[in-house]
This record gives sequence, C-alpha cells and structure tokens, in this order.
Amino acid sequence: MVEELKYLGTTITDQNSIKEEIKSRFKSGNACCHSVQNLLHSSLLYKNLKIKIHRNIILPVLLYRCKNWSLTFKEERRLWVSENWMLRRIFGSKRDEVTGEWRKLHNEELIDVYCSRNVVRMTNSRRMRW
Repeated sequence: MVEELKYLGTTITDQNSIKEEIKSRFKSGNACCHSVQNLLHSSLLYKNLKIKIHRNIILPVLLYRCKNWSLTFKEERRLWVSENWMLRRIFGSKRDEVTGEWRKLHNEELIDVYCSRNVVRMTNSRRMRW
C-alpha cells in the first residue's frame, strides 16, 4: 500500500492530509528563494525589481495549489515568518538612529515598506468557497 504519492506536483497521502503538501510547498518555496538569492542580495538591482522577483517567481512556487489548503494557526504563522524572512533578504538591514548600529527590519517596518497583502491573506483569498 502506498502511503504517499506525488502526482502533478501535489503530494497525496493515504490519510488525505494536507500537512505533507504544505511542507512540500515550503521546501519548494525555500529552494526557489535560495536559487535567486544572489539577485535578492545584489546592490545593483532596485528594490522594486526585487519585489517583482518575489511576487512573480517565489510566491507562485510557494502558493501553488493553495486553493484547497485549510491552514492551522501554526501553518499560517510559518507562512508569515517565511515571507518576512524573504522580505528581509530583499530590503536588507537598516541603521538604527539611536545607536548607529545596523539591525534587521522589524515586522511593522516590513509591512510599511512592502505595501502589499501578506501571504496568509493571499492564501485565504484564493481558497475555494463552497
């Protein structure tokens, strides 16, 4: 008996669980992000171009077949953290006004700079409505 099967890019399990599919999508999204890592770190590209790379290359790989996902809070949090990690790669670090040291952007700053729906809202809006 087959416990898990990969069919047309979708992981199907004997328990009809979506957890393995979501794990597979995370792996594919991270692999895609690592493959364009040099572009995201490049200082030669404008941030707008890096955002387009994120929206048009990485997010479609991550959100492929998300219409049938019913996310738990843990999976939503993991999606959100994954997206913030990718956006921090794009926007880089920021110099702190008080201490003068370089630091990572805070989540609120990422939301202000990115100005787009987060990945959890995109997933929920794409879900199939019955």
